[in-house]
Amino acid sequence: MKKGICCAGNMIVDITYPIETWPKQNELTHITDGIERTVGGLVCNALIDLAQLDPTLHLMASGFAGHDAEGELIYGRLQQYPNIDLSMIRREGQTSFSAVMSNNQTKERTFFQYAGSNAHYGEDHIDWDRLDVDLFHIGYILLLPHLDQEDPEYGTRMARLLHRVQELGIRTSIDVVSESGDRFRRLVTPALRYTDYCVINELEAQQTTGILLRDEQGQLCRENFPKALEKLKALGVSTWAVIHCPELGAGLDKTGTYFEQSSLRLPDGYIQGAVGAGDAFCSGILYAAETGMPMDQALKLAVSVAAASLRCVGATEGVGTLEEMWALYQQYHI
Repeated sequence: MKKGICCAGNMIVDITYPIETWPKQNELTHITDGIERTVGGLVCNALIDLAQLDPTLHLMASGFAGHDAEGELIYGRLQQYPNIDLSMIRREGQTSFSAVMSNNQTKERTFFQYAGSNAHYGEDHIDWDRLDVDLFHIGYILLLPHLDQEDPEYGTRMARLLHRVQELGIRTSIDVVSESGDRFRRLVTPALRYTDYCVINELEAQQTTGILLRDEQGQLCRENFPKALEKLKALGVSTWAVIHCPELGAGLDKTGTYFEQSSLRLPDGYIQGAVGAGDAFCSGILYAAETGMPMDQALKLAVSVAAASLRCVGATEGVGTLEEMWALYQQYHI
């Protein structure tokens, strides 16, 4: 087994409010029973998923968890996994949280985010002497204000940080948060030059590359996925470029070979929540990259981990062991 994976960046508590439906402006909707407080954000979601997949895998966390109720929740949750090294977590400031509105009818969710100490996370908050891993996964770009700032040499501070990681001989991986606006090309593109593994959803890829992947009617432009992946590689991604969406996962490996994997066909009533499904998919890709799986196997694992996450309201509660994920694939794959 190699040295392991560090997940860095956003550490968030998700406060999930089930709502009857999404209201129009100035209208009211009801919050129903089932309010939950769960840990979230890239660091928590990916690390817990990875720890549950393989309790022997060495993992490290880097981010902020304050000395408040939310910080205690994060720290206590991660402490449940002996293979997660918490020594690089900064216990200061106010912990980030998201108010998550989860539509009972569609299972779609909308996030209202408070950055807290995450807004200040940057290169100086990594203990570089302790960074003894061979894969460094960071995100979310567009949700780490300090690292999203301009850098005169590298384009952004995120790009500078990724370059420093690569200089240490550590492979890099990035994730992006979904938002409306025009910041993608300005903030994501510089980071791609120093990225080995890029795992993003179809809307993020569309805004980054300018290639249509889902039209205004919500229809998937499946034929454009290879073009978008090729564009991500042309922008600098060295090893794997991967795009995921509810319907499928698609990737381009180091040789430029295209792979596509349909999502699992889940029975009615299976999906209990979609918070964390993207991070779960990404965790499958990270595990595959760390353990030397080929791209086709990586996508099968990723759609299985994503499907597992959907069976619980929280982001990580549904994910199990590697063996359980392969069993889920066998049960529900098309």
